[in-house]
Order: sequence, then C-alpha cells, then structure tokens
Amino acid sequence: MMQIQDIVNLLFEPYIFVPLVFPGLITAFIVLLIIIWLERKIAAKVQLRYGPLYIIKPLGGVIQTVADLIRYLFQEPILPKDVDKLAFLLTPVFLFGLAYLPIVVIPISPNYYAFRSDLSLLIALALTTLAPIFTVVMGWASNNKFSLIGSVREGYLVISYEIPIFLSALSMAVLYGTLDLVDIAEAQRRIWGLLLNPVAAVNMLVLMYMSTSKFPFEIPEAESEIVAGPYTEYGGILYGLVMGASYVKLYVLSLVYSILFLGGWNPLPQSMLSNPLIPGSVLFVKSFILVAFGAFLRAVYPRFRIDQAIGIGWRIALPLSIISIFLSLVLVIGGVKFVC
Repeated sequence: MMQIQDIVNLLFEPYIFVPLVFPGLITAFIVLLIIIWLERKIAAKVQLRYGPLYIIKPLGGVIQTVADLIRYLFQEPILPKDVDKLAFLLTPVFLFGLAYLPIVVIPISPNYYAFRSDLSLLIALALTTLAPIFTVVMGWASNNKFSLIGSVREGYLVISYEIPIFLSALSMAVLYGTLDLVDIAEAQRRIWGLLLNPVAAVNMLVLMYMSTSKFPFEIPEAESEIVAGPYTEYGGILYGLVMGASYVKLYVLSLVYSILFLGGWNPLPQSMLSNPLIPGSVLFVKSFILVAFGAFLRAVYPRFRIDQAIGIGWRIALPLSIISIFLSLVLVIGGVKFVC
C-alpha cells in the first residue's frame, strides 16, 4: 500500500503532474479529440454536412471522430520511395513534441508549476517558434512539389507573424514589469490585461490563429491547390501527429493568452488557490473557449490567399504590435501598472 501511495504522491508532484496530466500531455490529447469533434459539429451546422450531424445523432456524431482516431492508429504508414527517410519519419515527432513542450513553463496557480523562471514568457514563445522549422523540413524531405510549396508558404507566414506576436506579448511584460507568467497573472487581480491593452489582445488573438494555420489562415495545407501541403505524403499515425500538432499548439498558445490577457486563474480569491485544480480549471476553461472560437472560424470564413495573409502580418499586425508597446509604456508612465 505504501508503494502505491508513493506512486500517487509522485504523480502529483508539479514537475510530473503539470507536463504529463494537467494541463499537459493527457489533457492536450483530450482537448485534441474534443476540438476536432466540435470543429466538425460547428461546420456541419453551418454548412449542413451530413456525417457529423446525422451519423448516430444521439451521440452527436462523435463516432466519426472515434473512427478517424482508430484509422490513424492502425493504418499502415507508407514510406514513399524517394523521400529522405530519417527526416521524413522524425519530423512529425519533433513537430508534435515542440508544439506541446511550452506547457512545462505554464503555471496553473501561483504556487503550482513544473518550472518557474523570470523569463517564462520568453521561453514559452521561443519554444513555439521552433515547430515551424520542422514543417519546412517536412516539405523538403517529402520530395514532392506540393509538399515543398506548402512548406515554403509556412516559411513565408512564419516571417510575417513571429515578430508581431512577440511584440504583442512583450507589451504585456512592459505593462507589468515582468516576464514571469505567475507574476503577470497575479498582477491582474483587479483588472485584466484585455481591458488595459485591447490592441495587443486583439492583435495577438489573430496572430495566434495565423501561427496555428487555423481558418482563415489554413494556407500551408490548402487542399484546393496544393493537396495537403507539407503533409501530402503522410498517412496513418504520422499524419495524425502532424495534424494534431497545430491543435496542440493552439491549446498551448491559448493558455499563454489566457494568462497574459484574461487574468489566468483570476478572479478566484486567495482562499481557493491552495488546491491547484481549481485555479487550473479556470485557466483551462478560458483557454478552451479560445480554442473553440478558432473552431468556429473554420465554418464561417473563407481562406485567405498567401499574399493577403502576409500582408496582414506586415501591414496590419506589425504596426498594431508596435502601437501596443507604446500603449503599455503610456500606461506604465501614467502609473496604471501599480493599480493592477
């Protein structure tokens, strides 16, 4: 019995529980399944798709998502003849792993986190920027012109959104005088960052969907002109990993966004912060709403052309991110930082 108790105690150690269970890998997989189902349901409602609406209607069409999961798990992975085999096989694993890795520095309460650093915001953002590198490598390794075109599109998008998304996030670090995600969340006890700097909040929200290739920015894998883009040659569990990576990255960025602009675990009183699951649940609900909103966009917006998306990044998002920095500086000079 003592051994079982020791295992349970070890499981609830923050450095294991946060990355593995909540909001870590297990929760990320659950969110992945739910959001794929929700995305199909919303699209089915708007576009009158038969499958998600009417197949086993009492279960909400969830059987279709389960069937896809089983297919991805047991379908034979096909390795094309002329691909770079090592890069072809490893890049989906690295892509998924790097999409999930920033969870390690995301706190779920003031006193419960796997790893705390004075630079945790920068660490989280830096880790999210590594995943697109493997998307580009994936397109090159596939030895397919459609894959290569899709990966080059991803490269163009990365260049157009990375600088603005960093500046939008750092504007909140300027406002609160810290890069520590715990301190940023705690500074929003009276008023959330969304209300103090709405320019940064709206700008980063759009860039978050752009960086995860969600509609209307699903450009690297545009099926009407380049099949599945970088993922054209992939099948089975390998395709499941590359498809799931963007959803997991969206989930992780939504957690960061909720801490920066939606108060994290606030407005819970201090008396309710001792049990990490309560503030963690508040943070999770906020982030899930953001993920669900991204699923809603899929059903109501057409996809942008690559030039339109890049234009949004350079002509609109970059100037707005610079404006958000100046807005934070004005608020700090005006003493608003200390009101928080």
